Amino acid sequence: MQKLINVLALASFVVSGAVVGAGAYVYLNKDALIKELLPIPELPEFDADLPLPSAPGGEGVSPIPAIPSF
Repeated sequence: MQKLINVLALASFVVSGAVVGAGAYVYLNKDALIKELLPIPELPEFDADLPLPSAPGGEGVSPIPAIPSF
């Protein structure tokens, strides 16, 4: 019976060591893993010549009144 308990204890130690080792590997290589798994697409460059959108109902809209100063 003690041999069975020793085998189970040894197996538990091996599994715990594997979990800790895998966690340490992921923690130390997290940046490389993120870059490999989630590639960030390149954003298109901003074109300054693009027209700006106009406000809806641009014609006939009264300007915002000025706040009087006292």
